[in-house]
Amino acid sequence: MQKEPSPLVPLHWFGSGYAALVASGRIIGYVKAGSLPSVPAGLFFRGLAGLGAYQLSQDLRNIWVFLAASGTLAGIMGMRFYHSGKFIPAGLIAGVSLLMVTKLRIRMFSRSHQS
Repeated sequence: MQKEPSPLVPLHWFGSGYAALVASGRIIGYVKAGSLPSVPAGLFFRGLAGLGAYQLSQDLRNIWVFLAASGTLAGIMGMRFYHSGKFIPAGLIAGVSLLMVTKLRIRMFSRSHQS
């Protein structure tokens, strides 16, 4: 069995940082706008992102929860940014979520072409 070369920074480290950023977006949303719905929504998506990062740390092929969480956040926060024009937190979370989706998709396609 051939061992896959390890990347410079493991993917699950990006996932853990992303989960922390989602949590901070929840806090910023509550402090700046007093948005109470951002609290449970932020906790839910932070939990999904954290679970996805944990699953990635166990098996790099297990990306589905993380991909679903970051893809959903990219869509929701992208629409919020489009309608409000406010970069913090909607534009920031949308942009980073889109980067995570892109990174995960590249990972998926590079693994499928190696097999």
